Amino acid sequence: MSAGTLPVRTRVAVAATRAVNALSRHAGAGSGTVAGGNVGLALDPLLLERLAAGRPMALVSGTNGKTTTTRLLAVAIEGALGRAATNATGSNMPAGHVTALAATPQGAPAVLEVDEGYLPRLVASLGPRVVVLLNLSRDQLDRTSEVRMVANKWRRALSVSPATATVVNADDPLVAWAASGAASPVWVGAGLSWREDAVGCPSCEGRITFAAGEDGGWACACGFSRPRLGVRIEGDDVVLADGRRLRVALALPGRFNRANAVMAAAAAVVMGAGWEDAIRRIGEVDEVAGRFAVVGVAGCAARVMLAKNPAGWRELLDLVCPGERPVVVGINARVADGRDPSWLWDVPFERLRGRTVVATGERRRDLAVRLHYAGVPHRTVRDEVAAVRAAWMAGRGTTAAGARARCARSPHLAASVEGEVDFIGNYTAFTDLMARATRTGT
Repeated sequence: MSAGTLPVRTRVAVAATRAVNALSRHAGAGSGTVAGGNVGLALDPLLLERLAAGRPMALVSGTNGKTTTTRLLAVAIEGALGRAATNATGSNMPAGHVTALAATPQGAPAVLEVDEGYLPRLVASLGPRVVVLLNLSRDQLDRTSEVRMVANKWRRALSVSPATATVVNADDPLVAWAASGAASPVWVGAGLSWREDAVGCPSCEGRITFAAGEDGGWACACGFSRPRLGVRIEGDDVVLADGRRLRVALALPGRFNRANAVMAAAAAVVMGAGWEDAIRRIGEVDEVAGRFAVVGVAGCAARVMLAKNPAGWRELLDLVCPGERPVVVGINARVADGRDPSWLWDVPFERLRGRTVVATGERRRDLAVRLHYAGVPHRTVRDEVAAVRAAWMAGRGTTAAGARARCARSPHLAASVEGEVDFIGNYTAFTDLMARATRTGT
């Protein structure tokens, strides 16, 4: 369906979506990705399905890594399919999807990040070419179903969608269970460091046994086990089923981003890209929605990172520890974060012992209690910018050599490294700091 053949009601809804989003951005009321989509859907309840018609489409879902994998996949398919419509800022519900599709020509490819709870609905209504399933772990339990329930909903949706291929992290038993009824699964060994939510067998309710190492396989006595892999990540290499090894020269740091990269590359191949071209393009991405960027805050340089749940926090603590930089940890508990911060007790903050640590955010006192019991000396500072400044002052002169060495190894981090600080925050703590750094021009 071309733009010219869209129903009048749909064309009006598209125009309203674009206009309201532009007004929202101009007024500084947000990023212009949700308000217009809500208006468009109110004018035409079928707007999403009509804008999606005729597009080669990929949907990306999971608890961790959605925004990054979506970005990498959108870049990876550009050579084969052209520029894709994508919700790059992470607005992963229908209003955000409408905004992304309304901003691109009808028929252009689309790569959409999808909230875990919305995935079954979109698989049924949009008929994507491929669905990428990353992982499932506890997240925002005040509003989100338990992960076992999510896995079962995914399984039902995918089992009745024969035209949809799936790219699946086979190292997560819950995700493998969800995709075991899918028509065309591509099993990827992407690793799984957070296993606490995957020890119960979804097939028989027995116990999953994991082999040593993050990618060592898993099995249950009932016979449910990790499927035979078609693709796997091994160090910095993607290893294909035919034995070919392709080096991933990734600008983004961390093991978890190598996992995101191999999932994105595998999905790009399903979409029609070549392995070599997809991996090359993925390697050129050095920042995703501000994550891992080095920004100026109150006169010092801070590398900013986002973690939303215990699985994500563990990965980022693996990234920053051991190290010399001061660390600022920011915790809020707004709607976008989840109101319940009890997950703090599942995060291994003990790894921050010996570092200069500052706790900030609206729930800094909850965080301070957790750090106390983790044996981590720290300060609490209410304001995020002041917290970064305090951490920098406390660590000034002690981290410069280590920061320079890291920047030499990773040129995309090179900025003002003197007194560099690592900032890790959950969603609104991260976005609040980024907004202030941009607004003040510091």
